[in-house]
Amino acid sequence: MSSAIAQNSATAPGDADLKARCKQLISMYDRYGASRGENSDGARNHTRIGADIDCANGHAVEGVAAMEDLLKRKKFDAPPPPAGVAQSPRQ
Repeated sequence: MSSAIAQNSATAPGDADLKARCKQLISMYDRYGASRGENSDGARNHTRIGADIDCANGHAVEGVAAMEDLLKRKKFDAPPPPAGVAQSPRQ
């Protein structure tokens, strides 16, 4: 294994870390992004549903990016990742 590959694999976020980050962002949206009014999309928000499916199917990078974007559009600051959890790469 070359040193560049070893370095990239050592610094790349693990799948479990990204899944935990995805779960954190979805939970935050479920708690604060959905109102109790009848017109709230809440857990029925299609971006939120898609991110949950992405995370469950091994596409956590896409799920995290989608949830960070959704929270930003809803005027929320995404919480910092828990200790040991990496953020999705910025594009």
